[in-house]
Amino acid sequence: MDKTIRIKYHSTQIDKLSYIGGKSDWIDLRCAEEVVMKKGDFRLVDLGVSVQLPAGYEMIIAARSSTFKTYGLIQTNAVGIVDESYCGDADHLRWPCYATRDTAIHVNDRICQFRILEHQPAIIFEEVQTLGGKARGGFGSTGIA
Repeated sequence: MDKTIRIKYHSTQIDKLSYIGGKSDWIDLRCAEEVVMKKGDFRLVDLGVSVQLPAGYEMIIAARSSTFKTYGLIQTNAVGIVDESYCGDADHLRWPCYATRDTAIHVNDRICQFRILEHQPAIIFEEVQTLGGKARGGFGSTGIA
């Protein structure tokens, strides 16, 4: 299956998409505009690209681990999902964020990241009276002594 992502750049001021050799299989996305936000502002930040994903794949977009520390920004939808139907030239990728403090993002700053995954396969839901497995303690219990 072809794993090519077709990319249309809307800015000549941002670096081209690429892997960071040896560090991660996530790919950084960059701010394509100068952004100034006040504490409490919401903004859809232009990432300067449109993409066409391979059939059967989706893009998962998340904040970089340093984005909150550096800019005080939170991604408002926690994680973004872009499927292969979002594929036109005018379908600019944008990053929805909320400012927890006054901040500025500059053109070409790395602010979020993505990876692509195959769509979830078709699954069957089977209702049962008991699952039969050993309980781990419920959601949020991992690591509690």
